[in-house]
Amino acid sequence: MAYLTDYQYYENGGLNPENENWGSYQYISLNDIVNNFMVMYVGNDKLINNVERYNIIFHAKRAIQELNYDSLKEIKILELNVCDSLRYILPQDYVNWVRISMYRGGTLFPLTENIQTNWSNAYLQDNNCRILFDEKGNTLKPEDSTLDANRIKGSKKSIYLNEQSKYNGQEGYCYNDSWYFEYPVGARFGLNTETANSNPTFKINKKSGVINFSSSMADELVVLEYVSDGMEGGEDSEISVNKLFEEFIYSYMKFVILQSKYGIQEYIINRARKEKSALLRNAKLRLSNIHPGRLLMNLRGQNKWIK
Repeated sequence: MAYLTDYQYYENGGLNPENENWGSYQYISLNDIVNNFMVMYVGNDKLINNVERYNIIFHAKRAIQELNYDSLKEIKILELNVCDSLRYILPQDYVNWVRISMYRGGTLFPLTENIQTNWSNAYLQDNNCRILFDEKGNTLKPEDSTLDANRIKGSKKSIYLNEQSKYNGQEGYCYNDSWYFEYPVGARFGLNTETANSNPTFKINKKSGVINFSSSMADELVVLEYVSDGMEGGEDSEISVNKLFEEFIYSYMKFVILQSKYGIQEYIINRARKEKSALLRNAKLRLSNIHPGRLLMNLRGQNKWIK
């Protein structure tokens, strides 16, 4: 990456968008990684030779993907409104979720993943419970399954302490100014803390690429924090990685290339493997940003009275 003047960095040379280069010095591009690797590690007088550029690009991408899954902490954030269908379509580059929150009244409320099934597929059946097919032999499906329809209407009961609780809205009777119910009201004996949550819940349907929410989430704003694989929609020119992981990526590429070549001694491969692991640990420590101020805040949080 070419060095930028202050004017290019802050104003993008007078072009739009103005913030194009902000924070860019933290990253190294895929193209620079490949070029640097070929200069430093590939050649007839070096351990790695007779390797094509497209092979190096492939292994560089794999290294960046592995880092994005576990180590980089490059979290993307997307907010969308949940409509009456109670579905939130996953982003195109979604790999895994970090946190899903409801934004209401200026506050983010983290939501809990529902351990119950709240969606399903369904087939149309005749009166004899035989599955129906069309003229091409494909199964006929309803627009919504019973589970989906009940979840959207709000009639599906929940084991959570929210509006869909099976006890919410139940009637009792009053005798001598005292109310009586056929079930424990307010009892917390044996409460399952896993389900002791009054906020709405969600369940991710990975195959369909949607997040299904409970019925109280209609017209609410949802903030999804997630991780991607860093491939930026397949545009190689847009792929970059934090410079703190640059040396690890070189060692990863060197290891996998040597491991795949025939005739390389085992001690050389083991040495490359140990180097890769050591550099990954170092990069993680650098990225952890353990500042004295943060440690002090955590220690102060432990100094409190328990009543």
